[in-house]
Amino acid sequence: METLSLAPFQGITDVVYRNVFKKHFGGIDKYYTPFFTGIQKDNSKSLRGEEISPEFNDVNTVVPQILSNTAEEIIRFANQCKSMGYPEFNLNMGCPFPRVANKTRGCGLMADPARTIKMLNDVFEQIDGIKFSIKCRLGYYDDEEIMAFIDTFNALNFSEIIIHPRIGKQMYTGEASLEKFVNLIPLINKPLVYNGDIFTTDRYNTILSSLSSLSFLSSSIMLGRGLLTNPFLAEEIKSIDNQQDKKQRLHKFVVDLYINRLHHAGGSPKIIGSMKELWKYMMNIFDDPQNVWRKVKKVNHLDEYETAVENIFNEYNLI
Repeated sequence: METLSLAPFQGITDVVYRNVFKKHFGGIDKYYTPFFTGIQKDNSKSLRGEEISPEFNDVNTVVPQILSNTAEEIIRFANQCKSMGYPEFNLNMGCPFPRVANKTRGCGLMADPARTIKMLNDVFEQIDGIKFSIKCRLGYYDDEEIMAFIDTFNALNFSEIIIHPRIGKQMYTGEASLEKFVNLIPLINKPLVYNGDIFTTDRYNTILSSLSSLSFLSSSIMLGRGLLTNPFLAEEIKSIDNQQDKKQRLHKFVVDLYINRLHHAGGSPKIIGSMKELWKYMMNIFDDPQNVWRKVKKVNHLDEYETAVENIFNEYNLI
């Protein structure tokens, strides 16, 4: 059976989400944190919170991710992750948002191969005893940008390379190109992980059948928006049988996540923003997604949010 991982989503898949998800749903073997930044010194303040603390994270199933464009910062991050007991860390070379990419970070790294390749070489010269993986796209401006990295991918000891087969400028429009991912398989001698547009078991099976006939080094698939939309997706893919009513399970998950977020935020209503971000995806598991979203979108206070959630589960069914 393939290893299934959960892609990182800034503002959504934080430590609270990951732990509550694991409590209510099965099927996910590996979790990537939303990216860390600002690792300016050893024992950086940004790495002293619950988001990465081994006290709140299973170091064997959680992979910390960094967003950076300097070898020094990445090396510092790697050493701190290693000291915490994490066996692997990940570099974000895929974030497509212009405010990130325009600073030659995230997917913007792919548009500057000379600088990025030197950075990657410098990192490998200085890290030891921890696995290093990357998550990238086909490029930022052009889907041929990845070709400039092939020799580096092959020469350096990456533990895996996760590829979302779009370009950064696409953001999430159009379709992720399974064909272009498949074309890269014979060119790269490292384990490749497919990520992109897996919303149903049928799509998952289509991707798996396309990869199974090839010399595919990895048995990993990364789920993203599909799992945020349908938290049962990994269970469905792995045929994990659970006799409990799905609507009741989802309701318990949503309430538990809200209560835990509220606790971690000291009761602050600011958590409504992160709950809304999740509902932008999760509304699509209901039979009337637009009306579900309208109920959530308009709330600004905790009591309004709680009422909206109860009304949603009373009035709408899962598809």
